[in-house]
Amino acid sequence: MRALFVLPVTFCLALPALAQTGASTLPATLPNGAPLPTLPQAYQQDVLQRILNASGGRADTPLGTTTGIQTPPPPLASQPVVPPPASTEADAPLTPMEQFFTHRLGTLLPGVTLRQFGYDMFSRSAPQPTPAAALPDRYVLGPDDEVQVAFRGRARQTVSVRINRDGQLLLPDLPPIPAAGRTLADLRADLQQRSQRDLQGSEVYVSIGQVRQISVFVGGEVVRPGFQTLTGFATVLDALAASGGVRPAGTLRTIRIEGAGPARTLDLYPLIAGIAGDTDLTLHPGERIVVPSAGAMVAIAGDVARPGIFELSGSNASLEQALILAGGSMRPSGNHFILLTTDAAGRRSFAEASPRQPLRRGDVVLVQPDADVTTNQVRLSGHVAAPLSRALGGAGSLRGLVRDPRLMLSDSYPRYAAILRTNPTSRARSVVGADIGRVLAGGPDIHLTDDDEVVLFSATDIDFLSSAFVQQAMRGRVPQGDATCPALQRVANAATAAPLRFAHIRSAGFSEAAVAECPVVFRDHPDLLTVLLDASLVITGEVRKPGLYPIVTDTGMDALLEAAGGPTDMADLAAVELSRQPPGRSAALSRGTIDIRSRNFAAVRLSPRDIVRMARSFSDRDTGTVMLSGEFVRPGTYDIRRGERLSELIARAGGITQQAYPYGAVFTREAVRQRQQEGFQRTAREMEVGMMQLASAQVSAGGSAMRNGVSLADSVRAARELAAGLRETRAAGRMVVEANPVVLAARPEQDVLLEPGDTLTIPKRPGDVTVVGSVLNPGSLQFRSGWKAMQYVEAAGDVQRFADPDRAFIVMPNGTAVSAQLGSWTEGGPAIPPGSLIVVPQDPAPYETWGFVRDLTQVLTQISISSAALAVIAREAH
Repeated sequence: MRALFVLPVTFCLALPALAQTGASTLPATLPNGAPLPTLPQAYQQDVLQRILNASGGRADTPLGTTTGIQTPPPPLASQPVVPPPASTEADAPLTPMEQFFTHRLGTLLPGVTLRQFGYDMFSRSAPQPTPAAALPDRYVLGPDDEVQVAFRGRARQTVSVRINRDGQLLLPDLPPIPAAGRTLADLRADLQQRSQRDLQGSEVYVSIGQVRQISVFVGGEVVRPGFQTLTGFATVLDALAASGGVRPAGTLRTIRIEGAGPARTLDLYPLIAGIAGDTDLTLHPGERIVVPSAGAMVAIAGDVARPGIFELSGSNASLEQALILAGGSMRPSGNHFILLTTDAAGRRSFAEASPRQPLRRGDVVLVQPDADVTTNQVRLSGHVAAPLSRALGGAGSLRGLVRDPRLMLSDSYPRYAAILRTNPTSRARSVVGADIGRVLAGGPDIHLTDDDEVVLFSATDIDFLSSAFVQQAMRGRVPQGDATCPALQRVANAATAAPLRFAHIRSAGFSEAAVAECPVVFRDHPDLLTVLLDASLVITGEVRKPGLYPIVTDTGMDALLEAAGGPTDMADLAAVELSRQPPGRSAALSRGTIDIRSRNFAAVRLSPRDIVRMARSFSDRDTGTVMLSGEFVRPGTYDIRRGERLSELIARAGGITQQAYPYGAVFTREAVRQRQQEGFQRTAREMEVGMMQLASAQVSAGGSAMRNGVSLADSVRAARELAAGLRETRAAGRMVVEANPVVLAARPEQDVLLEPGDTLTIPKRPGDVTVVGSVLNPGSLQFRSGWKAMQYVEAAGDVQRFADPDRAFIVMPNGTAVSAQLGSWTEGGPAIPPGSLIVVPQDPAPYETWGFVRDLTQVLTQISISSAALAVIAREAH
């Protein structure tokens, strides 16, 4: 390559000095001090070598050359270099052609923009490349190519010679050799023959040093038309790139090459698109490259490998040929072609197109799937290690789909898998139940069809069937705030439409207290909850996990008991109750018992909607305990058997101690406590209602609000306070029983039968008697043998002014209440045993005139008995 520089004379005069010093680079400044333009190192070496050669300082081995391969320097600064674009293709503005097709494509694909195919190749072109290795043997030599010839053997020298204008190569000791127009391989072979003939004993090595330059003209629709100076190995693409590339209005398919040889037309599409073809890109000196305007353009969009705007080749191009340019469709078959063309009136017209459809200028083709659906596929989902899809041919059955049992997690429910099957005609979905455990164990397989989905369930999913949410939904009620579980609404709708649909489940009596979260499988497939309930069997009684279990028809009881954890140790296998309603019939419910003590559970075949009750073996052990406290040898909590009596339990506790006071025993029972508490509430209500009725009657009749110095308002207030006290009073549930073992042995009819929850407290023998109520000094007094109630009342300061001695009563230590008989004519009342409670009530005379208190003594008696019993229990508990 020749350097196009004009150097000052002063700089040329300094060259001999550079030659003598052996400098390999140019100085930074000229001799007059002016700065020298900065050049790359390769340029400097080439310029320096050419100057030295011109000044007569040529050496055998010029600077920058070797005896082997010569790498030509990059193009000089005088050669135009196209810098890479600063922006990407997506950022470039649309050309008029792209705007036209974008507007038309908006009818089919709004927002999609297509680009003209192939033109971005020039926008990304780098400067003209230089060979990094030896030139190929097919390289055609021409004038001004520099040939390096190295002789070894008898003649040893290396020369660099340029092919002269006559096309000859002049070498020492050899006649002129024609070189122009010959390939490098031909020249190498010719020199080897001449060396063997004229220089016997010598071998010759040929390589190319610097490559010649050629000049071509590039015109037409290019960015910078004009003459371009290129290297001898440059191609048509290099010439177009040096001209800035083809403009979008220019053609890439009919580029004309004119000049020394016959004119030819170049089509760049096969080269750019990677289509097989013989594209001649060689370039000869003096040739002209003419880029005409682009031909007819069409747009291909949709499911193709390379959507874009393409130029047609000729007037009879078909859609099939355009698809090849677009890289072909994404699918080998099943494509649908929509053609947007122009009719005779210039209107846009849609049409169905075939691959052989001829295309015209401005046509738009949209490639879409004819039916983009999945076929020959089956799926496995739900409670699996990983959801998967299989080809129907490879997994045509349930066993083939779940060929590896490890796909099922450890807590999977194997007795029922839902196969979601789609009708190929109506696309309606149905559910087919399958016992996947039986299939994997070698039982009958189930054939799968196209688009089947097999859903597996976990033990948690099955437990949800017995939850409070589902129990409420089966009664037509949906829990509030559970919008995330639409399956419950489906169940509620079904239960409302058919009240007896889930009767077999509701009759099982599962608790509604437990609350469970809606499983994911019922959120994804809401209809499956109703399906599982319809296919469920109920098992209750003596099994470890009673509940609902979906099964298929003819399932063995062994499989059911395995899912339910098996029978408990107390199950009575001789009387297993099985209830069955024949499906689809008007027959009555059949119920019977089965003896399976042989444990041949597989012989019992079950169906959905069956009810299995595992009865408990008979045992006289009761379902609760009795607590003994106080003066027992071994107090504590004891379990009891049915029909066990108090004397037997006292004997189990080792009897009573010497300090025990059986007459003061406190025996409580929950059923009695509830009745007493209800009595307190009823009495409180009656008092309030009676007082309000009396007040209303007095006001209506215009009667006096005062009677005997007591106002009606005070009476109502007192009634309310007494009623509130009754409601807050805690009943003890005390029963009067005989707890002395000696008496019970003599009089067995007084030996009470025990019930679960009973309590018996025997205190130590007390030494006091308590006096409460309207006395001057209420409290406990020391027991005096032979004293009567009057004596204890007098010892407590005697009765107060407004006391009512006639209604005084005694609460005996055993819980009975008797009249205290404090009147003078009763001789002081009965004898008082230790631990008794004497109650002297207030005189109710002011209130009786209102009808306020009918039997205040009875109320006070009940309260006193409960208070005394609770006090004894609390003291003995301490």
